[in-house]
Amino acid sequence: MAQVAVTINGRGYQIACDDGQEEHLRTLAAYIDRRVGELVAAMGQVGDNRLLVMASLLVADELSEVSSELKDLKSQIADGANVSADTEKRVEALIDRMAGRIESVAGRLERP
Repeated sequence: MAQVAVTINGRGYQIACDDGQEEHLRTLAAYIDRRVGELVAAMGQVGDNRLLVMASLLVADELSEVSSELKDLKSQIADGANVSADTEKRVEALIDRMAGRIESVAGRLERP
């Protein structure tokens, strides 16, 4: 298992990840750092815990929106909308990848 050093809001964190996922984790951390930076710019430094909770809620909201859009598209596919078989397979694969990533993140968060 790999260890990756990331910086969010000027603080360093050591995060474990699966081998080969280091760059992906760095990209995710950079995204969270940008979101936290946006919150700091709007509200000031209100504490790391509060900023990380707020950033997490913003990201969860984004994920919820994307998930809802994918469900709508999947529903259209199921209802026989004029969608190519290739598009249907791509949507299903995307949903599977998203579910896998969510499960992976949840698993890492549950580890001590």
